[in-house]
Amino acid sequence: MRIATYNVEWFHTLFDDAGDLIRDDSWSGRRDVTKAQQTNALITVFRALDADAVLVVEAPDCSRGRDGVAALRNFAEAAGIRARAVCMGFENDTQQELMLLYDPDVITARHDPVDMGAPGFETEFRIDLDIDASEDVVRFSKPPLELALETPFGALRMIGAHVKSKAPHGARDEAHAMRLAISNRRKQLAQCIWLRRRIEAHLRAGKALIVAGDLNDGPGLDEYEALFGRSGLEIVLGTEAAQELRLFDPHAARALQSRVSAAPTTARFFLRHEGRYLQALLDYVMISPGLRARAKGWHIWHPFDDPACWGQPKVRDALLTASDHFPVSLDLEAE
Repeated sequence: MRIATYNVEWFHTLFDDAGDLIRDDSWSGRRDVTKAQQTNALITVFRALDADAVLVVEAPDCSRGRDGVAALRNFAEAAGIRARAVCMGFENDTQQELMLLYDPDVITARHDPVDMGAPGFETEFRIDLDIDASEDVVRFSKPPLELALETPFGALRMIGAHVKSKAPHGARDEAHAMRLAISNRRKQLAQCIWLRRRIEAHLRAGKALIVAGDLNDGPGLDEYEALFGRSGLEIVLGTEAAQELRLFDPHAARALQSRVSAAPTTARFFLRHEGRYLQALLDYVMISPGLRARAKGWHIWHPFDDPACWGQPKVRDALLTASDHFPVSLDLEAE
């Protein structure tokens, strides 16, 4: 059984308000890519993935009268893929939803935000972010998707997340950029602490758990990390928790093992002001300890770093056209 996560940049621009694909030569949200080109590339990537379930990060918009669930179903039908059923959680107003696209012949999925003692993701989380003895109120602009799955391996819990970006968007000058970056990192860490509390509640209850998505974080991604001691990634993994309460992702483990050696990467962004690309590790499929024995391989579908992707020019080119992130997959097999 293959579980994947895939952040699809500007997916919502490929559909009209009724959820029908727009496959023409008008520009998509991606730089120098038409809607037809991005759609065709995504179809190639999703077919190559052939996953039983894909957490779609930045899935089509469900607000403003748009039907993102219908849009994703229409995409699956156009692509002719097995993963054709859609499950989503709480809507948001960012035009970027979190949805699970899955094969209903293999998996059943339902949105199941159970009471775990920590606040639900659609509510708010109170924490002192700046050590001033007063609580700050934290909210998710994209509430994580909490799922109950029935699979060939039995019942699984899954949390899909898209944690706040740390980038100082809208900065007026260098000093303002610094303030924004520090403020955004505080909020990103707070969201990761909130996420971790619900993760730990599931693990203490003995649940088999998968946490997937885009954390917008990895070791060494900005110069302010040292101010806070730990990255959001380390918080979500529970690196300081007891072994039975830790999550595992081999790419995260490798990146955290050494901050100076080359780390895996899952995203590639063009820095217009520098005229070059920046690569980063942002996307993860983390599992609870009880699933480790069934985990037979994680795979970052990187067009340059992965020989299997590089060796298939059609897939390689599609990965570069489809999004600024690359899919991450995990294969689970019977023990």
